[in-house]
Amino acid sequence: MSIMTSLTRMWLTRSAKPFLFQNEYDQVLPFAQCRDLGLYVHIPFCRQLCGFCPYCRELYSQEKCGRYLDALIREIHMVGGQVPGQKPVTSLYFGGGTPALAAERLQEVIAALGEHFSITQGIGVELHPDNVTVPVLQTLRDAGVTKVSIGVQSFQEKYQRILGRAGVDRAALAEALAAVPFETVSMDFIFALPGQRFADLRADIDAAFRSGANHVAIYPFIDFSFTSGAVPPMGRRQKRALLDSITRYCLEQGYTRSSIWTFSSGPEARYSSMTRDNFLGFGCSAATLLQEQFKVNTFSVEEYCGRLDRETIPTALTLRFTPRQRMVYYLFWTAYSTRVDAAAFQRFFGVPLEKMYGLELKLARRLGLVTGRNGVYEMTLKGAFYYHYYENFYTLAYIDKMWGLLRREAFPERMTL
Repeated sequence: MSIMTSLTRMWLTRSAKPFLFQNEYDQVLPFAQCRDLGLYVHIPFCRQLCGFCPYCRELYSQEKCGRYLDALIREIHMVGGQVPGQKPVTSLYFGGGTPALAAERLQEVIAALGEHFSITQGIGVELHPDNVTVPVLQTLRDAGVTKVSIGVQSFQEKYQRILGRAGVDRAALAEALAAVPFETVSMDFIFALPGQRFADLRADIDAAFRSGANHVAIYPFIDFSFTSGAVPPMGRRQKRALLDSITRYCLEQGYTRSSIWTFSSGPEARYSSMTRDNFLGFGCSAATLLQEQFKVNTFSVEEYCGRLDRETIPTALTLRFTPRQRMVYYLFWTAYSTRVDAAAFQRFFGVPLEKMYGLELKLARRLGLVTGRNGVYEMTLKGAFYYHYYENFYTLAYIDKMWGLLRREAFPERMTL
């Protein structure tokens, strides 16, 4: 896996130089001139820890959560206050963990962000199914939340058992969502679980849209080295057949495909914290992506709070991009939306996409991975599968290594990928 990702990196960056992350940071972040800037806030606390979940999280304690939120607000003011006035940003997403455990204080966090940023495309919050109650939803809506993403994973008992999750009361879910409407209601599901068939996923997708969702995300199961779940992987051919069947079914139903794994019942329903050109991250483990750098905060709640008590940015590692490295990062995550716009690439980098990657685009078209028209390249079903297939290698070679290290060390000296 590491050989495949290393060769791909060297080919696309035209260099043997690895991605080098170091224990350094800019106290003043260069985001003032970034266009299409997004925001992300991480709330790491959960009532229980799911074995399959790879994200930064820890068991909820009211005292620790309160201290964390105080530190989070300090980080927001420390970074946001570096630019005068309110900088326009596209969107704000809260992830976790279970952000709804802090529902009563999210309005305070949003207000702190509002002092420095003007949010133009809405606010999204991830929810555990247990949080989908009228009081919680009303609290979120009153705070300005316009989108929710519910981590259902599966409505079916056999897969809930595999994942160690409790059952979901679909009737109660639908009733609460009908009582407190949102612009986007997304429901997350996991595919490629042992024995999973197209009929199982079709039933989950149908149930989601009947229960109040207007957007579904169907993510592949990935077995991270540091998670405690013991779920055997699905074979490549079976996984491809499953992904193709899901895609065809959703398109036949008239749903809009907005990314490799997401479908919506209308073009206005969108939920993605990843497909953004630049973003600022706040909180434990939150990443920041800017024109010339990528940085990630410490995964340690204690060290995160300690840094902010000392009025210091809680960055654990920073990558300084070469121009080609930044292009590869841009293309990888833009392609997640299943399309790459050459005009948008040129606006961002100041050079034509075809000049930088004309050979790769011709090869992708010849292999039937993409189609191209008027400077817009769109993935075929075959291309979407191989993107998913490569993304699995990327995740295990890069994200697994980085997150595994940051779980062990709050501020490692360096890391190469």
